[in-house]
Amino acid sequence: MKKPSTETSTSELRGDYEGAADDYTVGQDWQAYTPEMHARWRRLHARQSALVETHACAAFREGLARLDCADGIPRFEDANAILEPATGWRLVGVPGFIPDAVFFDHLAHRRFPVTRWLREEHELDYLVEPDIFHDFFGHVPMLLDPTIADFLELYGKAGARAMAMDALDMLARIYWYTIEFGLVRESADGLGRLKVFGAGIISSSGETRFSLEDPKVLRLPFDAVRVMRTGYMIDAFQKTYFVLESLPQLIEDLVGLDFGPVYETWRQAPPIPAGDLLPGETPFGELTP
Repeated sequence: MKKPSTETSTSELRGDYEGAADDYTVGQDWQAYTPEMHARWRRLHARQSALVETHACAAFREGLARLDCADGIPRFEDANAILEPATGWRLVGVPGFIPDAVFFDHLAHRRFPVTRWLREEHELDYLVEPDIFHDFFGHVPMLLDPTIADFLELYGKAGARAMAMDALDMLARIYWYTIEFGLVRESADGLGRLKVFGAGIISSSGETRFSLEDPKVLRLPFDAVRVMRTGYMIDAFQKTYFVLESLPQLIEDLVGLDFGPVYETWRQAPPIPAGDLLPGETPFGELTP
């Protein structure tokens, strides 16, 4: 299990696993956030909110507005008062990375783990691990969308089977290329424009622009098996993004998929390198709208 790097952090909350419960949850300890941390949150929120209006999908924009978290680091209890009546989800604090089995169990029971510490000043533009801004600003608005709420529960329940079949890497790519780095075609404006819904994109100002605007990046129509076979970048912007025709497609495509044979067929095969276009594939930009 990876643990947060504390070498350049002054926060006592970062990587503090000693007080965690058996399920790795911790109290948020909201009083530990300093005025400087709240000011840093406000700057991050203001910067990303400007991009949200033009680059994020409608579900994200609506969820962020309901959470009303611009003025400082939000309290998990306040968010839960909004989430639980809406979709049955609640936030639980964690000190950082948690074991896969624990993560899946939380999702299967509609508990979303949120890292409780905030990135440092020198990490505003690049962070190698999730912090509270990534987890809350990036993920929590989409927990108010019924489709994403249902998908994450199903994903959590699928985790145990993937681990038993030694296919966790394949299942993890579904999460990576959707919940973290997913794009969706927005039909609300009648133009079918691409919008962001993945937290890894929307919590990064650079990748928000890059994912939608860079003419060289590979954008492919979402195909679950192709996604599970595709490698990804962990220390740079993605080279491949997958595009949903709508958020409900995420559940429609996966509920009817028998994962067992897919795992058996492809788990020993090397992943398709990120950025590679296979014979017969058509990048999204070349498809007829």
